[in-house]
Amino acid sequence: MKLGCFSISLAVKDLKKSKVFYEKLGFEVFAGEESHGFLIMKHGDTNIGLFQGMFEKNILTFNPGWDQNAKSVDAFDDVRQLLEQFKSKGIEIAENSITGDRGPSSFAIIDPDGNPILIDQHV
Repeated sequence: MKLGCFSISLAVKDLKKSKVFYEKLGFEVFAGEESHGFLIMKHGDTNIGLFQGMFEKNILTFNPGWDQNAKSVDAFDDVRQLLEQFKSKGIEIAENSITGDRGPSSFAIIDPDGNPILIDQHV
């Protein structure tokens, strides 16, 4: 099962303060815009998303079709395939936003401790 690029999406209270904090740890802005309420910070192969006002809890995020640099990969498991694999294993789907037969789509599950996991395909 190829889940793709991994990052943690943090629900932050103050985007500017969080940005400064993570920069002190060696992270740099990789993507996003403060004016849109989110930044993707990168340090080596580690990605952290900072999101202000978009969701309540921190979210583990996987992006099928992307490597750790948000570059498309040739071989990956489409989000629709992953959804069916998860269902076949008895994993409850918390949110299903799958559209169409291919391309961008997403779904979410919740781990046993209540942590949201987003499978979010952009390609």
